[in-house]
Amino acid sequence: MELTTVWFLLIGVLWAGYFLLEGFDFGVGILLPVVGKDDTSRRLAINTIGPVWDANEVWVLVAGGATFAAFPEWYATLFSGFFLPLLIILVALIVRGLAFEYRGKRPGAAWKRGWDRAIFWGSLIPAILWGVAFGNILRGVPIDANHEYVGGFFNLLNPYALLGGLTTLSLFTLHGAVFLALKTDGPMREQAGRLAARLALVAVPVAAAFLIWTGLTHEDGWGIALSVLAALALIGAVLATRARREGWAFTATGATILLAVAALFVTLFPNVMPSTLDAANSLTVTNASSTPYTLKVMTWVAVCFTPIVLIYQGWTYWVFRKRLTLSDIPASGAH
Repeated sequence: MELTTVWFLLIGVLWAGYFLLEGFDFGVGILLPVVGKDDTSRRLAINTIGPVWDANEVWVLVAGGATFAAFPEWYATLFSGFFLPLLIILVALIVRGLAFEYRGKRPGAAWKRGWDRAIFWGSLIPAILWGVAFGNILRGVPIDANHEYVGGFFNLLNPYALLGGLTTLSLFTLHGAVFLALKTDGPMREQAGRLAARLALVAVPVAAAFLIWTGLTHEDGWGIALSVLAALALIGAVLATRARREGWAFTATGATILLAVAALFVTLFPNVMPSTLDAANSLTVTNASSTPYTLKVMTWVAVCFTPIVLIYQGWTYWVFRKRLTLSDIPASGAH
């Protein structure tokens, strides 16, 4: 297998890992106004992701860095063409991070309500815009012969991409509700379980519509097969949620996200950014890649350091694996 293909697959793995882990982060943030009827409940919800949210964001940093190093043409066209939505995502993530850090700095209710809103919007906006961005990548965008994006911002707000945004929003919110049911006990566990069952009624048809639209448009056999598996995993998540098997439900929503991202990248290959103007203008793993020497060096770096990162992150999840309850939240704390 050529290194260009290897790095295309590795970047797909990085995005899959990011959406798997940050997906429930976003979901918990979106559900914060619903599950947090008082400050103690909101702190309980935030504390479920408190030890891991920043480590989860490392995946998107690595994905962006790997794209820059392995496929500089893809990176340049993507970040110039999608500049405004990516800037909005960046600002939302920064504000969200500030909210986690500063929410507990003052005891005032107004101060905390303000940061709670920041967590909500800082979770909701990226959850939608990531779906819009990847919907556009899969659909194709206007790219000229110089491999430059020649469309405007409103070209990105097409029905297919917006459906992609609703798909990621509904999946991440469901993933977050399932995570809350898995990580808490007592009233919040019960409430999150009921929420997950209701959210599934929205997530299933929205995700099915997006996957069917994608399958009918691209007619890629492997992509369709992975989409079918993603749909089956989502149905499994619904059944596990109704049976109150939180561990299996979380595994199933995670599998849904991983399989959906895999379907996206498999369908996209060998393109990395198709052109809607002329297929000859499309960016591919060949014409957008770095030199073979660069890819070789990157591969050795990845082989040496990726296991260390994975072991460390796995260890953090093991350390903070305990379910939380309202009694674990002190009268005053960091959040």
